Amino acid sequence: MDELVYILLGLTSITGLAFIIERGWTLRWDKVAPRIIADAVEACRSADGVNVLRQICETRPSPLGRLLLLASARLDWPKADNADALQTAARHEIVRLERGLVVLEIIVGIAPLLGLVGTIAGMMTLFGDIGVSGLNDAARLAKGIALILNATLIGLLIAIPSLIAWSYFSKKVEVLAAEMEAICDDFIRRMYSARADEMKTVKDAVAPPVAAPPPVAVPPPLPAPRSGAGRGKRPEAAR
Repeated sequence: MDELVYILLGLTSITGLAFIIERGWTLRWDKVAPRIIADAVEACRSADGVNVLRQICETRPSPLGRLLLLASARLDWPKADNADALQTAARHEIVRLERGLVVLEIIVGIAPLLGLVGTIAGMMTLFGDIGVSGLNDAARLAKGIALILNATLIGLLIAIPSLIAWSYFSKKVEVLAAEMEAICDDFIRRMYSARADEMKTVKDAVAPPVAAPPPVAVPPPLPAPRSGAGRGKRPEAAR
């Protein structure tokens, strides 16, 4: 039983170390959100800028690059639909970034338990032997107990670094996800704002000039009445 526990502890430590190294290599900033892609998004203001951005994303594969390739390929979609599709793809990318963290979380919980199992099994064996042969040498008993407690110590030595790595990588995934979200939102805002400005410019260019209203005919003024008008002539007296 003791040998089996130590074998399991050894496999646990090797697995944890392998995932710590793999996640540390995979979750580097340059692998997830390269600075060159963020700079290309800041300089992206037209269709030519989009083409340059796509070339950079294709030559530098990364989670951020895949998201921007997806968003740039759907610029003819409505803004809300493109943003929803981008959020769905971003969730998949975050799941990929979190791959392996669950293994570290399991190791954090199982390594101390394996050590405890080894200690308990060793204590049971030791006290069983004492019950059969009797307690003849106290120093030998103390040495046996010390060796048995090594299993618990090894389990803790495996769990503590795994816990530190799990906490660090979990926080780093959150930071990377927030950074990718900010860059993608900036790209969507820039592209659709530029598109709206272009449509407005084209609309103003093709719109017909507004015709001036026809002049309104003003009637001529009425003639002013004479000073003697309207007065009756004095009738001639009968001769």
